[in-house]
Amino acid sequence: MTARRPPAAPAGPRPEGRTATPPALAFEDVGYVHPDATVPSLVDVSFTVRPGEFVVLVGASGSGKSTLLRAACGLAPHHQGGTLSGHVRVAGQDTRDAGPAQLAERVGTVLQDPETQVVLNTVRAELALPLELRGRSPASIARTVEEVALALGIEALLDRGTHELSGGELQRVALGAALAPGGAGGALRLFLLDEPTSQLDPVAGDELVWLLRRLNEEHGCAVLLAEHRLDRCLHHADRVLALDGGRVVCDAAPDAFLAWAADAAPDLLPPAARIFRDAGRSPLPVGVKDAREALRGTSEDEPSTVGSSAGDGAAKVDRSSDGGADADGPVGGAGSSADGVVDPGALGARSTRSRWWRRSRSTTAIPGAPAIAVHGLWREIAEGPTVLRGIDLRVEPGERIALMGRNGAGKSTLLRVLADLDGPTRGRIDRAGPFGLLPQSPGDMLLHDRVGDEAPASALELLGLSHLVDRHPRDLSGGERQRLALAVVLGGRAAPAALGLDEPTRGMDHVALSALQAELRRVAADGTAVIVATHDVEFAAEFADRVLLLADGRVIADGTPADVLAGGWYFATQAARILGAPGVVTAAQGGAWLRAVCAAPAGDRGPRDGERRTTVAAPDRGPGR
Repeated sequence: MTARRPPAAPAGPRPEGRTATPPALAFEDVGYVHPDATVPSLVDVSFTVRPGEFVVLVGASGSGKSTLLRAACGLAPHHQGGTLSGHVRVAGQDTRDAGPAQLAERVGTVLQDPETQVVLNTVRAELALPLELRGRSPASIARTVEEVALALGIEALLDRGTHELSGGELQRVALGAALAPGGAGGALRLFLLDEPTSQLDPVAGDELVWLLRRLNEEHGCAVLLAEHRLDRCLHHADRVLALDGGRVVCDAAPDAFLAWAADAAPDLLPPAARIFRDAGRSPLPVGVKDAREALRGTSEDEPSTVGSSAGDGAAKVDRSSDGGADADGPVGGAGSSADGVVDPGALGARSTRSRWWRRSRSTTAIPGAPAIAVHGLWREIAEGPTVLRGIDLRVEPGERIALMGRNGAGKSTLLRVLADLDGPTRGRIDRAGPFGLLPQSPGDMLLHDRVGDEAPASALELLGLSHLVDRHPRDLSGGERQRLALAVVLGGRAAPAALGLDEPTRGMDHVALSALQAELRRVAADGTAVIVATHDVEFAAEFADRVLLLADGRVIADGTPADVLAGGWYFATQAARILGAPGVVTAAQGGAWLRAVCAAPAGDRGPRDGERRTTVAAPDRGPGR
């Protein structure tokens, strides 16, 4: 089934002497085949993006999103070869007649790997370069660089070397260089962005999408944004294009897309929509605001009782639940009891301590010894910033940890120091064995011209890459390259005492994330401690049994997902922001909780006598770690 975009309103009479403005982007029966590939990556793709339109491009990893964006900016086939059929036009200019250099006057592009787009030594020079190439005056360049830096929150980085930046900081610099020419008076008509928030913390990710929307509305620049994290951008979209197997299978407004995806592609649904689907409610909400509005009137008496102090018959979650995922599968699939009380066991309630101490029979670690113990760890860069400040940390065998914090907080540096790639300037690290590390840039792990030569066949099969063994790693999507690098790390002979992964969810769809979680749980169950640096709060809530929050090189929070990822503005899941229910942080938990609330008798949903009724209450924090 294909959802079609509603027909546009009939065009009014055109003023005499004026010509119609061409679409910002038009694909006409476009097909594309990568070099040496036998299966096309794009098949009969036809759509238009009107000036000033905000379009979100969705689809599973490998569905053709990155290829479509590369065709839109002329990189395919001018730069990467292959065979392109049909026509791609940018602001009326056919890409057959113009390559990437000519099209750059009209289209700004940010690809999945920002490190490949940064070419100069300092951030200020990088932001100024596209303006200098367009002949802007020095005053105009200086003003625009300052404005872009302020808009993206990188003003403190302007005089830093680009080689010193974290992955998220580098991504914002690449975004700034692409956005700079599109300000007032700029000639850009289209922004193409491939997973632009994949390495950004929740604050920076939200600010970026708002900035894109502002440029889109105030300057008429169309935006085509490929993104897996729809919770960040779907509520801003005018339209959604869904790809499957290189074909457009849905072209619709966000609410119509959700209705289509609920039946045809449920793995594309964002957390808010999954909560409502699991609870049997419709229509599915586009974002948090829609979800909270839809839940007003859950009680007959007041606008809302979601998250309020519940009566005896209201849905509850055991406050001892840590909100993490069980080692054998995702949390929260079970239902509720007859009286409307959610069974805490169905929400993954368990003792996390017992799982931290599980070890493989083959491990040589001393019984009771930690996988890693960090004592007073500092990392100071000569004539540069202090990245880590006095960290004390104990990681047990089999523990699953999500390492979170804003861009530049020290997450990547901590993993590199634990892996002995960077040395501490002060402090001590005790390791029970090797520390395996998957870095932010998966290309650093890939050395061969063929996928099948990078990792053992068993590891490729485990991560769903067996069908790509004859492809070049360069031709894979970002999510596929990430999984291939993970296969390289996991394909080694000796199991490490601890495994660190730096932003492994980058470019992965929901199916790939589920497979990654399952594999990491298996690794942890065998006794390897797993530490994942991530900005994806939904992944952290589902995967981890412990969350570490870093800021300015210090651990400022250390607790369960229910402690750290609930009740906040940014480091909080959609379930926590929508429902505000104690212990409910994952979409599966939220669906079970809401289903129980809706099933409870109306008279049991309100607060007890003397209790204050609230629209949404802050979730219970529980005891500190």
